[in-house]
Amino acid sequence: MAAMAMAASASLLSPFPSPSLRRRLPSLLLLRASSTEFNITFAPSPAKTPKPQILVPDPNPNPSSPPVPLVIPWIVRGEDGSFRLQSTPPVRLLHALSDTKPASPAKSKNKTRKDPKPAFASSSAPPPFSKAARRFYNQKIREPQRLSKVLAAAGVASRRSSEELIFGGKVTVNGSVCTTPQTRVDLLKDSIYVNGNRLSKKLPPKLYFALNKPKGYICSSGEESKSIISLFDGFWDSWNKLNPGVPKPRLFTVGRLDVGTTGLIVVTNDGDFAQSLAHPSSNLSKEYIATIDGSVHRRHLIAISEGTKIDGVHCVPDSVELLPAQPEAPRSRLRIVVHEGRNHEVRELVKNAGLKIYSLKRVRIGGFRLPSDLGLGKYVELKQAELKALGGAIQRSTKV
Repeated sequence: MAAMAMAASASLLSPFPSPSLRRRLPSLLLLRASSTEFNITFAPSPAKTPKPQILVPDPNPNPSSPPVPLVIPWIVRGEDGSFRLQSTPPVRLLHALSDTKPASPAKSKNKTRKDPKPAFASSSAPPPFSKAARRFYNQKIREPQRLSKVLAAAGVASRRSSEELIFGGKVTVNGSVCTTPQTRVDLLKDSIYVNGNRLSKKLPPKLYFALNKPKGYICSSGEESKSIISLFDGFWDSWNKLNPGVPKPRLFTVGRLDVGTTGLIVVTNDGDFAQSLAHPSSNLSKEYIATIDGSVHRRHLIAISEGTKIDGVHCVPDSVELLPAQPEAPRSRLRIVVHEGRNHEVRELVKNAGLKIYSLKRVRIGGFRLPSDLGLGKYVELKQAELKALGGAIQRSTKV
């Protein structure tokens, strides 16, 4: 039998076994497989040589011998970093399995998916800023507005002056005299006349300027020669050529600076923006540089920081700071920041401390600072980022 097995093994190694051997090959392989034992033993450790452990039982065990247990080997990294085999699971794994809590089945919640809102779900929501969408908004969705507000937005006069024109019977709507400023009108659909002149269907664009106010000019929208608005005469010279058919905007200042104060002031024709910027609820800080005629001591700074009463209200500045002296400016300078914006507030604070103001300049409103290269009497049109820095509620016109 052994000779036959050796011959079969030699024939298997040969690339071309004989035909007779090929016929007997299945039985020889079966005979060889039945006489082989698959015994897996652990390698002996350096310390002592353990007895061989049979991991897989013999296919043909002796019925009289006791059953051999099935052992699963575990490869574990020891404390010294080397790997070793053991027949029991690692202790850390057993502790982790004992600490693990069975996961509770997740409750299925059927959440209905909300559909996105349509582009024109609300009549008050502004449309996308494309020309076709603005035209659709103006013609189909736009709500009527008060007559006095429409006249002011069209540049006829201020809101109060427009109400006086309406009360005086100088405004007609669709051929009838209207004496109620709260009358709702639509500029595109209604025919509106003021002093016999028809109001244009187009509204002027919203304009925003930062101006460096010179000393001696007043914050007035009248025809005075020393009015801040008169500094824009050069801007209107080319208006009709650059904007044919568009009515001329009526500019006004946001808030006021007294005649002796210089510096930053905002000029616009957007009433809503001006209201949000000038209203006390906006809580915008305003920074002034006060040049003092005389010496400034610690007691003066303490007196200014403690505040003073203005129109029955105790006003306290946000901060007071003595600026370093400059060679070209021998007088002392104070940086004073306020947020209430009451009439002559900075001048009253300095006066209450026993000091005399030589000159006063506003250099910042909110987060927007007066450009250092903007000369007296000069202005610059504000961009969207600069308008946001001011902190006002900006609503660009959506009129076509």
